[in-house]
Amino acid sequence: MKELFQHAAITHDIAVRVAVNFLPEQSQPEAGKWFWVYHIRIENNSDDTVKLQTRHWRITDARGMVNHIDGDGVVGETPVLSPGQTHDYVSGCPLTTPSGSMEGFYTFTHTDGSPVEVRIPYFPLSAPATAQ
Repeated sequence: MKELFQHAAITHDIAVRVAVNFLPEQSQPEAGKWFWVYHIRIENNSDDTVKLQTRHWRITDARGMVNHIDGDGVVGETPVLSPGQTHDYVSGCPLTTPSGSMEGFYTFTHTDGSPVEVRIPYFPLSAPATAQ
């Protein structure tokens, strides 16, 4: 199955692409639990090597409750991307509502140590009506 990246943002020649899917087999609507999996591809289209240092997520549920998540790297990794390289990873997001959204940013460092903030595009989390 070819992954379809539905959302993208480009900051300082670094692209972040996101594909998101609802996972009914990991969800329990009757118990107030919904789960999505998202695939992120980071593309370094700049002329410099960059290293992903940290991530910041803003996760909002259907009630408007906002959760800020900060951490080192992504799924336990701090990838180094040379010009033209990409890095893919998959993670998940549980919510207690059948819809919500995610967005945020990564902090990378250039080879000279200078930081650069790269936007993660806004993407909706929406369960099908049958799962609500």
